[in-house]
Amino acid sequence: MQIFGVDIGGSGIKGAPVDLDRGDLAQERHKVLTPHPATPDGVADGVKQVVDHFGWTGPVGLTFPGVVTGGATVRTAANVDKSWIDTDARALFSGRLGGLPVTVVNDADAAGVAEMRFGAGRDRRGTVVLLTFGTGIGSAVFVDGVLVPNTELGHLELNGHEAEKRASSKAKDDHDLSWEQWARRVRKYLAHVEMLFSPELFIIGGGVSRKADKFLHLVEGVKAGIVPAQLQNNAGIVGAAMHAAQAQDRSR
Repeated sequence: MQIFGVDIGGSGIKGAPVDLDRGDLAQERHKVLTPHPATPDGVADGVKQVVDHFGWTGPVGLTFPGVVTGGATVRTAANVDKSWIDTDARALFSGRLGGLPVTVVNDADAAGVAEMRFGAGRDRRGTVVLLTFGTGIGSAVFVDGVLVPNTELGHLELNGHEAEKRASSKAKDDHDLSWEQWARRVRKYLAHVEMLFSPELFIIGGGVSRKADKFLHLVEGVKAGIVPAQLQNNAGIVGAAMHAAQAQDRSR
């Protein structure tokens, strides 16, 4: 079974049909740059470009980098334009895609669901925290495999700063940090999250997960296990498609 997934990020909008039996992309993904400012209309145009690239005419699952309630309404917009707040994203995207069935879910929640089903969190019990390091820091918290949605742990305060302003991969680039310097910031952040949630496992996702060999061994002093996301930066696309498939099943 194939469903289309789109992952909207602060720097790029990427998508592809997803093979839900394998939990992997059915075709090579297509990516366009996120417009700046990342307004609802601008992002919707980018999503349409990605979907039209494949000539897709079925259900579409989308992630959004912020809190999404009721599968539709955007409540926060930390790394996109503030005009997203209170937007009915489901209606916007469906309208732009010619009425295709659309679902919208928080980006890190989508990545987490995919990793728990097909990746590094498969068959793991207890508390698992997935963190996506990119333009910001997204989070997905699971207790015995059940998602606690919209946790947004990247906005925790750390040493007087919002955590994602100090420890995201964008912060690494913005401050020209070495891997060792950045790993120290990540360690402090993980230690703070560990103090609050006592997870058995951290899964490190986002684009930086494909470079895990450069920094994970430098993150010391955290009791929980720390592993890279197995689906790497495709996890959001896969999770978005999974969410759309679940919505399709409920509507039958």
